[in-house]
Amino acid sequence: MAWFRKERPEKVSPDAPDKKVKVPEGLWIKCDNCKEIIYRKEVDKNYKVCPKCDYHFRISASERLPYLVDEGSFLEVEDGLSPKDFLGFKDYKDKLKSNRKKTGLKDAIISGNARVGGMPVSIVVMDFNFMGGSMGSVVGEKIARAVERAIEKKTPFIAISASGGARMQEGILSLMQMAKTSAAIARLGEAGLPFIAVLTDPTFGGVTASWAMLGDIIIAEPKSLIGFAGPRVIEQTIKQQLPAGFQRSEFLLQHGMVDMIVPRKEMHAALSRVLTFFAS
Repeated sequence: MAWFRKERPEKVSPDAPDKKVKVPEGLWIKCDNCKEIIYRKEVDKNYKVCPKCDYHFRISASERLPYLVDEGSFLEVEDGLSPKDFLGFKDYKDKLKSNRKKTGLKDAIISGNARVGGMPVSIVVMDFNFMGGSMGSVVGEKIARAVERAIEKKTPFIAISASGGARMQEGILSLMQMAKTSAAIARLGEAGLPFIAVLTDPTFGGVTASWAMLGDIIIAEPKSLIGFAGPRVIEQTIKQQLPAGFQRSEFLLQHGMVDMIVPRKEMHAALSRVLTFFAS
């Protein structure tokens, strides 16, 4: 007789509840900078900024608006404009359709009127989630119209950029927006009205080469990538290694390309101070 007894396994009913704990998806997020795994609610409470390293996550235009304007003051206008496939570019219609479904937007920008620190402003906010925030005919037109509203109502103009540059699917019609938006900003200056440009990660290409760098005051979020061509393209062209932190907002501040760097949680207060300065 064996000196031990073999325990019989318990019979498990097929109807018995599963004892595994299922963790809902989306509770945790990985920081692109420090690579830490963070509880998503902590990031949300911290203005979509990593509490470990202060990395500013890329956010949508609708997520950004509450951090910029007075609560409940934003009124969207020009929301009926929608881009067209003027050139019959391959797959452009399909990309527009999928991006509209993904973002709920008709194009890569939101335009409207709001108040900041109690002061009325005309404001546009770009959304990188829509085709990389590329600037096509509708984006340029909405910026130009927002400037015209500012001139008509005699209010400051605020523009938040988040873009990879001009939209190649619209060809020369996209490049035309660089001149159109720059001309609009010039008219704003002639009217004696301030333009505050806020540069976020990333701001590149034709947007940087036109209206985004024409602000009377240029503000950037921390560690934002800002430039015309990307760093890899520049290195391949000049056959040299670029300095550490090249094209980051801190590098641009050091070289006089931006006026100040403001964390996201302080942006509303900073915009209020700047507007008060211009008003006085």
